[in-house]
Amino acid sequence: MKRLLISGILLTAFLTSCGPKSHAVTGPKYTAAEQLLQGKTVFENSCNKCHMLPDPKKHDDQRWIRTLSRMAPRAKLTDHQHQMVYDYLISEND
Repeated sequence: MKRLLISGILLTAFLTSCGPKSHAVTGPKYTAAEQLLQGKTVFENSCNKCHMLPDPKKHDDQRWIRTLSRMAPRAKLTDHQHQMVYDYLISEND
């Protein structure tokens, strides 16, 4: 039983390490009005497909990082789009 558990853990670690690499958002990057507007557009067009849009003030900066890290892959956002959406949300959260 112990051997099976260890094998499962090792297999999971291996498969996880072979998955697609994504550059996670760790903080703001874009501040230009044009990029923030693009982030707003991506947010409105991508997120609105599956659910109502949340208020940007709903979360603080760190909570948006966690939320978007879960949702960006579901919305099939590129790393660039992910970053622009995050930057838009935190710019509205000031």
